[in-house]
Amino acid sequence: MTQEQQDVLFEVRGQLGLITLNRPQALNALNLPMIRAIDAKLVEWAKDKSIEAVAITGAGDRAFCSGGDVKLVAIDAKAAREGQGGGQLMQDFFREEYILNHRIHSFPKPYISLINGIVMGGGKGVSAHGSHRVVTENTLFAMPETNIGFFPDVGGGYFLPRCPGQTGTYLALTSKRIKAIDTVYIGFATHFVPAADMGALVDALAEISWDPRKKPRAHMTDAIEQFAASAPGDSEIAPHRAMIDHAFGHNRVEDIVNELSRVASDWTRETLAAMYAMSPTSLKVALRQIRLGAHMPFAQVMTMEYRLSQAVAANHDFYEGIRAALIDKDRQPKWKPERLSDVPDAEIEKYFAPLGARDLTF
Repeated sequence: MTQEQQDVLFEVRGQLGLITLNRPQALNALNLPMIRAIDAKLVEWAKDKSIEAVAITGAGDRAFCSGGDVKLVAIDAKAAREGQGGGQLMQDFFREEYILNHRIHSFPKPYISLINGIVMGGGKGVSAHGSHRVVTENTLFAMPETNIGFFPDVGGGYFLPRCPGQTGTYLALTSKRIKAIDTVYIGFATHFVPAADMGALVDALAEISWDPRKKPRAHMTDAIEQFAASAPGDSEIAPHRAMIDHAFGHNRVEDIVNELSRVASDWTRETLAAMYAMSPTSLKVALRQIRLGAHMPFAQVMTMEYRLSQAVAANHDFYEGIRAALIDKDRQPKWKPERLSDVPDAEIEKYFAPLGARDLTF
């Protein structure tokens, strides 16, 4: 068995194709061989008439998928910026990851994400775009990219502006971590199932007696709803929804900050502190991405995000964010520029420029 086969497992159970992300020691983070293997298998299963649906899960009890394994990508991007390489990994990783995201979004059969534990960044990309998304009491969701000098990619430009009100913008600009109840609130999760029942749910999905008179997605929904319950706890977003929609409805990050600064509360102070810790450039890129993505079909969003990935990854802040979080782990990134006021809006527009022959198209 090759390493990529060990890192992601494929199994056919009844008429269900089951994908298991199998790097529990790395919180099931996606690397390029895993992305390639999953994409190839989805191409195969889409054509296989014996496969009626696909489910994806993560090994272990800590994470569904913590994101993309981007440390090597950041190192490659830094070397390219310094004239020591062509940035091939930076190009290939994001291109092939976004192709996979698009394949999931357009997959012709039910695609069920079984999300127990951490789901962040790239984990959202292999879960959010399917037909069914099942969370448990252990689910912890975030789009933390602005905290590492990047932007909420893997279809974030499509998903986030379609969350209720401005909740997606709020999550993108704060890297806020939310629990199961709020994943339901924002529309990421379609169902909540207790973690103890997830194994039985997989069995039920594999044992479905397929009725050709019934729509395939309805089979999945019926099977999941046998185990579904109300998510526990209280929403952390709902009590602040009015303020979120008001403040994060502005089209300039500076205006969002100013709006939050006008209200003295523990929540606004916490929100501002989170934003001040992010890359100022990433905040501005993310907000522009979300505003544009609100009016784009999914494929166009992925083209935009590939352009952004190449521009942002080649910027100082991406490697610096990865250095502080994953290499030196000092949690003290030195952003350049350091302040929002030093990031001209005209410079942000350059990140969205077409790449010509290198553009990602579908």
